[in-house]
Formats: sequence, C-alpha cells, structure tokens
Amino acid sequence: MIRIRQGNVIEITGAAPGITNIIVEIDGKQERAVNLNDLTGPVKVGDRVILNTTALYKGLGTGGNHFVMANTANEEVDPPEAGHIMKMRYTPHQVKCLTVDEPDSPYHDAMAGFTGLKKMPVVVGTLHSQLPLIAAGIKKASQGRLRVVYVMTDGAALPMVFSNLVRELKAKGLVDATVTVGHAFGGDYEAINVYTGLIAAREVAQADVTVVTMGPGIVGTGTRYGFTGIEQGEIINAVNNLEGKAIAVPRISFADPRPRHQGVSHHTLTVLDKIALTRCIVPMPKMDKVKAYHVHKQLFDLGLTTKHHVMEDVDGWPAVEAVRDEYQVKVTTMGRRIEEDQEFFLAAGAAGLVAAQMVVY
Repeated sequence: MIRIRQGNVIEITGAAPGITNIIVEIDGKQERAVNLNDLTGPVKVGDRVILNTTALYKGLGTGGNHFVMANTANEEVDPPEAGHIMKMRYTPHQVKCLTVDEPDSPYHDAMAGFTGLKKMPVVVGTLHSQLPLIAAGIKKASQGRLRVVYVMTDGAALPMVFSNLVRELKAKGLVDATVTVGHAFGGDYEAINVYTGLIAAREVAQADVTVVTMGPGIVGTGTRYGFTGIEQGEIINAVNNLEGKAIAVPRISFADPRPRHQGVSHHTLTVLDKIALTRCIVPMPKMDKVKAYHVHKQLFDLGLTTKHHVMEDVDGWPAVEAVRDEYQVKVTTMGRRIEEDQEFFLAAGAAGLVAAQMVVY
C-alpha cells in the first residue's frame, strides 16, 4: 500500500539530468520531494503534484523523500518512439525502453552473435557504496587504460538518475558507461536481465572490466535469505556461465554495531556458501592480524576457503587513496566514512585492483 498526498511546488532546490529536487507544501507543511523527469515530465514552481509520501511517513533512510507520481500541469508526457520493452511492467509507472537485445536495436546483431565473455573480469558487489572503490582500483592499477562499465541491477533503486554517485563517477572518468538491467532503467544502455546486461557490457559498451551491483538502497531483514544482496550469488553464477571471471566483493566491517555484519557479513557468508554454485575469486584486504584471523576463520569454518579462490592480504589502499585524494569522491556506507569503516572500503578497492591485474593487454 502507498500513502498519497497532493501538494503545491513552492521551490526548486536542485536539478540534474533526469531529476529535479523540489519543495512542496502539503497541508501547510513544507516537505522535500523528487521529480523523475522522464516519468512525470518537467516541474516548475506553482505546479500541483500528486505525491507518494510513503517513505517519509515510514521514516525510511535511503529513499526518504516524497516522489512525484503525477504533475497536473503536464497533460501529456510522451515516451520516446523507439523500443517495445516495458520496465516496471503493469504498474502505473511502467516505462518503455529500447533494450540492446530487441530486434529494433542497432545492437541486436552484436548481441545475437555473442559467443562468450572470454574471461573478462566481472566484479560483483552488493552495496552501491562499493562502486567508487572498485572503479578506482581498476583505473589505478591500469593507469586509466581499462574501460569500466557499470551494470546496475534492480535490487534497490530502479532509476539510474537517482544515483548522484554514478553521475559523479562518470564525470570524473571512473566509470565509462552504464547498463541498467531487469526493471532498473536509465543507463546508457538498457538490458532485459543480468545475462544480457553482461553481454551488452562486453559487446556493446566495449568493457575491459565490468562492475555489477545494485543502486542505492539495499533491503535487509536480518534473516538468512531476506536481503536483496543475495543476488550477488546469482550474478556470480551468470558470469561463470557466460565464461567470464567472477570476482566477489566481500562485505567486511568492524565498525557496524550489528553482530551479523561484524567481520565478514552474514550476507557474504550466505551468498558464498549457499547461493554461488560456481567458483569465484574473493579478494580479502590486508588488515591487522587480529582482524585478518577473524575473517579467515569465518570463511574457513564454512569451507569457503576451498570452495572459492580466497586471495588474502590484497592491498586495497591504492584504491582508497585514489578515491579520497586523487578523484576526491566523498563516499559513505551506512553513514560511515572511509576513516570510520576502513575494511569495508579496502575490500571493494582490493577487488578492483585484482580485476585490473587479470586483464590481458
């Protein structure tokens, strides 16, 4: 169920391609809201808008905004003529896309002629905040020579424009192209599923290394299988099925107060133990001896050090320093900065560095 209210736009507070941040007045109160221009058209001060207010009503974190569902000032919002594939199908906001794999696409022949990823490294993460460290690791280790393509799944935010981070990474040259898969939309290229998204990254976007993870807003319940990051295991299987080289980013933290996320998160342990049916590379960052022993024991006790190729003591600092000092991207995870949760970011950076080293020039 959703909570719907109407309001008047009283201020435009910011805009980027495809998205406008606004202030609306609802029942005498001023509230922030987001307008996705491709769905509901342009917005201006004075417009009367219909809002989905569920997120703020429920006190959510990521996604804690009102969202414009309709703007009464826009009688028509015309979709692009090309394309026949609907994303967010059979909902009031289903959006028409031209996917790389459909017959009308200029890339259809390239997609149809695909024979394999040819051992292309694919780094598979679980959290959107891992993306800049992975990309920086790839760029740093290759001196900027490798082309990085980001595939965004539909495990969290669906519109690519909702990610300020992706916009910044593309502007700063850390990400070269994007693909949105499943019901996610708004990438440079659209694909129907993770398989065709990986193929598009290779055949259409010309990736040297591909990074796959969801957009902002992972969902978790504290139960063993109830989290959207479980897709990491399925993506690892897809990469290997397509003859790529799967690299899993372990979620590691010694700053998270929740016991289930201490050391190697239960998310990573579940994925590597129960969901990833094929072997992958798991780079573990260089840590102090006590922390390193703790995470090694977690993996060893489940037999993961033999099931997968666990690479220990990978130095992730070059990626961290590149993000922080060279590219000056400010990144947090669960509100914690790099200095407050080093191992989380070092793990992501280590995965990017390992991926770059696997590319044959």
